[in-house]
Amino acid sequence: MSSSSAFNDEKGGSSSVGEPEYGHDPASGGIFSSDYKRHDDLKEMLDSNKDSLKLEAMKRIVAMIARGKNASDLFPAVVKNVACKNIEVKKLVYVYLVRYAEEQQDLALLSISTFQRGLKDPNQLIRASALRVLSSIRVTIIVPIMMLAIKEAASDMSPYVRKTAAHAIPKLYSLDPEQKDQLIEVIEKLLADKTTLVAGSVVMAFEEVCPERIDLIHKNYRKLCNLLIDVEEWGQVVIINMLTRYARTQFLNPNINESLLEEGGGGEKTFYGSDEDEDEDDEEKEKEKKVEAAAMAKRKPYVMDPDHRLLLRNTKPLLQSRNAAVVMAVAQLYFHLAPKAEVGVIAKALVRLLRSHSEVQYVVLQNVATMTIKRRGMFEPYLKSFYIRSTDPTQIKILKLEVLTNLANETNISTILREFQTYIKSMDKDFVAATIQAIGRCATNIGEVRDTCLNGLVQLLSNRDELVVAESVVVIKKLLQMQPEKHSDIIKHMAKLTDNIQVPMARASILWLIGEYCEHVPKIAPDVLRKMAKSFTNEEDIVKLQILNLAAKLYLTNSKQTKLLTQYVLNLAKYDQNYDIRDRARFIRQLIVPTEKSGALSKYAKKLFLALKPAPVLESPFKDRDHFQLGSLSHLLNAKAGGYQELPDWPETAPDPSVRNVEVKESVPEWTKCSSREKRKEKKVEKPFYSDSEGESGPTESADSESDSASGSESGSGSEGSGTGSESEESEEASVSEEEDEEEEKKTKKRESKKPVQESESEQSSEEEDRKRERKSKQRKSESESESDEEEDSESDSSQSESEDSESEAEIKKKKKAAESKPPSKPVKKDTKKEKKEMSLLDLDDFEPTPSPQVTPVNNLLSNSLVTDLEGLSLSDAVLSPATIAPSSALKSYELLHRITGEGLSVEYCFSRQPFSPDANMVAVQMHFTNNSTSDTKNLHMEDVKLQSGMRVKDFPEIELLPAGEKATAVMGIDFCDSTQAANFQLCTHTRKFFVSIQPPVGELMRPVFLTENEFKKEQGQLMGMNEIAEKLTLDAKCRNEHAIVQRVTTAANLSRVPCGSDKECRFAGRTVTSGSLVLVTVASREEGAAQLMVNCEKMLIGTMLVKDILLALTQ
Repeated sequence: MSSSSAFNDEKGGSSSVGEPEYGHDPASGGIFSSDYKRHDDLKEMLDSNKDSLKLEAMKRIVAMIARGKNASDLFPAVVKNVACKNIEVKKLVYVYLVRYAEEQQDLALLSISTFQRGLKDPNQLIRASALRVLSSIRVTIIVPIMMLAIKEAASDMSPYVRKTAAHAIPKLYSLDPEQKDQLIEVIEKLLADKTTLVAGSVVMAFEEVCPERIDLIHKNYRKLCNLLIDVEEWGQVVIINMLTRYARTQFLNPNINESLLEEGGGGEKTFYGSDEDEDEDDEEKEKEKKVEAAAMAKRKPYVMDPDHRLLLRNTKPLLQSRNAAVVMAVAQLYFHLAPKAEVGVIAKALVRLLRSHSEVQYVVLQNVATMTIKRRGMFEPYLKSFYIRSTDPTQIKILKLEVLTNLANETNISTILREFQTYIKSMDKDFVAATIQAIGRCATNIGEVRDTCLNGLVQLLSNRDELVVAESVVVIKKLLQMQPEKHSDIIKHMAKLTDNIQVPMARASILWLIGEYCEHVPKIAPDVLRKMAKSFTNEEDIVKLQILNLAAKLYLTNSKQTKLLTQYVLNLAKYDQNYDIRDRARFIRQLIVPTEKSGALSKYAKKLFLALKPAPVLESPFKDRDHFQLGSLSHLLNAKAGGYQELPDWPETAPDPSVRNVEVKESVPEWTKCSSREKRKEKKVEKPFYSDSEGESGPTESADSESDSASGSESGSGSEGSGTGSESEESEEASVSEEEDEEEEKKTKKRESKKPVQESESEQSSEEEDRKRERKSKQRKSESESESDEEEDSESDSSQSESEDSESEAEIKKKKKAAESKPPSKPVKKDTKKEKKEMSLLDLDDFEPTPSPQVTPVNNLLSNSLVTDLEGLSLSDAVLSPATIAPSSALKSYELLHRITGEGLSVEYCFSRQPFSPDANMVAVQMHFTNNSTSDTKNLHMEDVKLQSGMRVKDFPEIELLPAGEKATAVMGIDFCDSTQAANFQLCTHTRKFFVSIQPPVGELMRPVFLTENEFKKEQGQLMGMNEIAEKLTLDAKCRNEHAIVQRVTTAANLSRVPCGSDKECRFAGRTVTSGSLVLVTVASREEGAAQLMVNCEKMLIGTMLVKDILLALTQ
């Protein structure tokens, strides 16, 4: 049946007027009728005078095209209707012409005047369609007409037509590349367009025609960042990829100071560097000083460009896009551009994509595999998302294996190995082979589990499946190369397998192992050679080569037993069909059996064959892929694809940021979205909404930090030029803290900046004025009790009276100035709140979560208001200060910041071993600040905390003033997640920032726990095998009595003594702070200072490290 009748059947069998029906009876020949008859009726309909018939015909023709049928022979009939008055018909004619204009160029050229008229049509859809058809006619003659049409369309009132003009630019460029200069002018004009419809298309044209002209992007950069959220999805992908390359050329590497952190105070090295060569001339010394000064200048704390932050902030919401390509584009942007601490946000979004189709999963996993090599930490919390399902296709399974192997570390390796054990039972042989290789890689990377993995792989050698055995042999061979002397039993066991294993690669690996380590198995090796000589002629080439190697090595080490065997094997190889084997046999004979003719090489035969060979490095195949831009086709193929543009390297020095400045127009541009919060701020602060340098990125910039200069961004410059004196935080934190201005008394988790404090002051004080008058008597009572300064009271009174007329903006301005000149205006806000909480002030238990004697950062326990209330009630500083935790003399102090590096500020820290009240899973770290300089240090606080996955930090309360020569103490809490990885952060004063890091000894990651002797023995019995580590040692001469042993063990680790019946044994117990895993230590002393140390711990890695530390303590 013809397609036209089928179309009628779909419509209910009714044929439209004027259409000849075909017979439905097969005998009528409808099935065999040729196509031209069906097209004849369509041609008749197109030639009729009725628009309804033309419309029906065009609908059918477009439906044919949609189903993949060829309708090119209708071109002459359709093209006549270009001039049709009916807009619906005209639209469909243009749809048809776009499809076939390239094939029927001559006929299309005849109607070119009609298309030109269409460019002037009042209907925007017709104008756009005419331009689309015109650009689809690929004939060089009409290039000038196309060029003119594109220029006109670029100035069109309709954004849809301008978008079509942008689409036409690459078509014209591919037709005639000489038009590039004129097209760049059009692109420049379209880039200045403010509508979201055009943005994606013009950036695509920019990427196709002139991707190297980044100067065109400067002025439009902020606009593109702000428009991004509203552009259509494919436009977002193109813009994000372009902005990634742009940012790599215009901003500094945000991780530039990572190396400084790793060095651990690189500043000191450069400071002392000039004292090395004292004998040199003065001139050379001066030169050195200049070089070092330059190096110091380079190493100044990194300050992120506000435009860089703008890009990161505006792309972040797109991680929630429904389009996988958009999420992938944002992920690669963050990976290539964001500071290390912020890259983690992409992990959750990428894991979400793993629920998508297998094709999407494949691409995402390729990128995740690359990311996990450099940034392993960010995917560790989502380890279970990469577990393999039985329904996954093989290529997905292998990629997930790759990710799991990359994520393996000391803490999760046991979980991953258990998972791998299950995978080995799979029916998918390729997958099983990949799993065994993954086990091998884990064993190579993590020394602690190497023996466990080897034992597991040896057990696999008895597997029924030959492929499993073969792959295991290959992996064992690589692992044995690391410590062959320990594993002669395994080599013997593998020698026995030569009778059963038939896979050539596995047989070759066994023979290589026996040959390489023949000295470890002197009795078995000759016998293996005897068996192999029997089957030599039937072996594969790869096995034959290894038999020759084995024969040569045995001849050199054990010639008595193997001389005849070797000659026999060499004779067999001499006449082999494969020339490689024949050549190898000749070469070996000349080397090991010296004759008169053989040269000097035979002397070095042993060195050649028995040289020590380095163990192979098992590396991820994704190791060096990150030099391709993530998410690109080149990255997927691991080869440069056509049209791929390299990701530029970061510049050494930041290019001039002022090139992105745009003159601010008075009217708010149409792409900005002014939120009510910002409007409120605008009313309060008489200041232009956009700051001078911010140009079109105004709303986003001013929301987070209202600095006058572009450098005063929220990336951590702590700018005071804005008149707010606010310490800037991460952009997310800052924006959240602004939204919470009205509910400060409920939530004081974040360190509030001073400006919101003052704003809330003015709002609250006027509301509370009436209440204060009613409660005057109570207030007087509390004032008489307080021993606080009169100055503070007078300040609070004055600021209260000022805030009575808080509606007028002028008075707010005055108040802001007053607040700037005298910081102690903070108590004002707190004083007003005192009225609300007057009744419960004396009952501190309501506010303290635990009755612990230790006072931790006040922010955590009490709201800011309550702290000041307490100050008002004359509680001395000593009560509130964390200094009440007196460190015992045994506690070891560590240097956090040297006074030279810290420009007079020195900081030491110790692990106080006290429970940290706000969070029991955190280790309390006591910090001692000393101001050795002659000037005061202000606003001591933490910023830019960089942590490994799972770790958390509770900041110490900000120290507002540390006078010259004075000392101060503060307590912070760190959840190290039961690992000894460092917590890195910036220690900030009002002028400087210092990179510092706190790394805990393993003994500080635990807390003491009391057990009876029976409980200890019971728990110890459950932690045997791999959870038990025993070491023999000789005790230090001063450490031979029980008291000395106890003192040294408890100094090395925060454990408690367990009662013990024997005087020769000391027992200790504790639990890890984060997970609560049990740690049991036993020191059994023997005669003449000999002793045995035994540690039982659920976490093998912690146990291993603890043994080292205690051994050191007891033997030194």
